[in-house]
Amino acid sequence: MEAVPTLYGEADGADVPSWVSVCPRGLWRVQQKHKWSQQTVSDSGNITSCLSKTCPSLGSLCRVRVQLQVQKDDTDRSLVFGDVTELAVTPFLRCQDSVLQIPVGDWITLRLGEGQCDVTEACLEGMRAGEKCEIQLTPLGNEADASVHQPSDGNLPLCATVELQAFTPGKESWEMPADEKVEWVKSHKERGGVRFRGGDVWGAADSYSRALKLLIPLCGLVGAMEPKAQELESGEESDTSPSEEALQLPSRDELKIIKAELHSNLSLCQLKLNQPERAKASAAKATKLEPGASKAWYRLGQACQMLNELEEAKQAFRKLLELQPDLPAAVKALKDVIHKEKQRNAQLGQRLSKMFT
Repeated sequence: MEAVPTLYGEADGADVPSWVSVCPRGLWRVQQKHKWSQQTVSDSGNITSCLSKTCPSLGSLCRVRVQLQVQKDDTDRSLVFGDVTELAVTPFLRCQDSVLQIPVGDWITLRLGEGQCDVTEACLEGMRAGEKCEIQLTPLGNEADASVHQPSDGNLPLCATVELQAFTPGKESWEMPADEKVEWVKSHKERGGVRFRGGDVWGAADSYSRALKLLIPLCGLVGAMEPKAQELESGEESDTSPSEEALQLPSRDELKIIKAELHSNLSLCQLKLNQPERAKASAAKATKLEPGASKAWYRLGQACQMLNELEEAKQAFRKLLELQPDLPAAVKALKDVIHKEKQRNAQLGQRLSKMFT
């Protein structure tokens, strides 16, 4: 059989899909310019589609290839269709120099939902086996910003094609049992820590955000399961027994602590990325969930200080000193805020005096 690339989706007048993706040094806008489906020609000359009816979902192993500056009339026949049951994840590291975050030009296997290569994963979420799409990438914001890495292998905008050969079945997040959601939350949390320590602050923030997205509905689910588990432990009779899954899940309080830690870690990333308003909101959520979280109080104070909200910053640092008296970082931070407040008041006094003299 011969594979025949067929272009579709350009003449229907639909808007060009676009989204924002994360690479280690910043945000990039991705536009999907074209999409092809691969079809086969049978021995009798009839054209039959090899596309699956579904798209990859969370946990799917995807056999994918990304190439730079591939022409639309590329006649590569290397796609192999059919069910794929045995795929192994291809190990590769996110690096500071790559926007696409994927080995270019080679077929690799990645697990959808891990956030290992955000640009490619975002494409795959809307693709089917046997499809190829062309994308265009431009840095979001000021191109002169040092935090947004400029590629050395071509002029902007950067153009690439993404090909999905095949994938294993996955699950939408709402289809997952609670214990699988817990494992994904833990995995994203751990990956966020690894990325932050490696200097990939954008990637760490993405990992913590992915964990929170799964954790929020999980907290409600566990909250609904817990009363039945408590009844079973106390020996009280119940019309419905809790499942074994419910008994093995973290408690609602344990999940609340994990959620607080994620918000606190996300706040730290946002401080590093010079996003004080978001950092303040994340840290405030963490302190509300876990009032004894000293790191969250410190990050809340830092965010308020960056926003010049000095009274709120003082309250946060004083709360931190209640939790950890004589903590050097908190003592210094509080002194800095008080000094800054005195300077501001002195400047305000001088302005007022000039107004009435």
